[in-house]
Amino acid sequence: MANDSKNIYSDDNLQYHVRLKPGDVGEYVIVPGDPKRSEKIAKYFDDAKFVADNREFVTYTGTLEGVKVSVCSTGIGGPSAAIAMEELAKVGAKYFIRVGTCGGIDLDVKTDDVVIAMGAIRMEGTTKEYAPIEWPAIADFGIVNALVDASKNLKYSYHVGVVECKDSFYGQHMPEKSAVSYELINKWKSWCMLGCKASEMESSALFVVANILKVKVGTVLHVVANQERSKQNLENPVSHDTDKAIKVAIEALRLMIRDNKNDNCKYK
Repeated sequence: MANDSKNIYSDDNLQYHVRLKPGDVGEYVIVPGDPKRSEKIAKYFDDAKFVADNREFVTYTGTLEGVKVSVCSTGIGGPSAAIAMEELAKVGAKYFIRVGTCGGIDLDVKTDDVVIAMGAIRMEGTTKEYAPIEWPAIADFGIVNALVDASKNLKYSYHVGVVECKDSFYGQHMPEKSAVSYELINKWKSWCMLGCKASEMESSALFVVANILKVKVGTVLHVVANQERSKQNLENPVSHDTDKAIKVAIEALRLMIRDNKNDNCKYK
């Protein structure tokens, strides 16, 4: 069959999954997983307007610092995150910040802390269709710096490092029920030994796809809890309040926009 890109568009030229067209989003886009989080994030924008809702992809667009910005949810996991980034890039997005949740791994990572991913373990399948396994999943250095500065400005407890990305939530939490439990359990021990900060499901896909698309991406995560702290009988409450991670992303966008307006190079 001929490679005709028009086959994946509807008659009105909307992207097939996210249902967006050029002009619907800004160059700066926050990409949470949970569709319900899109509206929550949009409330931090100026003049936010609902744009689209299809499948797991819910989009709002507004402004920050006088510049158009957007939020589009990606759903759970690498496949849908990759689809969102592919289609958002086609309609004009250039800078992405994932805002999500994670489970801590390193014992210093506590509930309600913020984790900024500078790299991700590719323990998922999506990126194998984009790059050889030897290729690392790395966040954009400038966006990482913006997220760190934002966390400092807000005086939040934060950690910077490698996160693990998997396809199976229950494979992490109940590995003994898997037919490949020997692999899941032993690799988890490796992540602990290597100082991995946290476990989540989307960043590695976004980092690798960004390399292909020549766009920039970073990740900030809210720590829900830390199962390794629980194993050590350390304090380990559960928190689902993502406000800190959202505020870090918003502040980072402001820093990046100001930096670009003034033609500085701190976050480029």
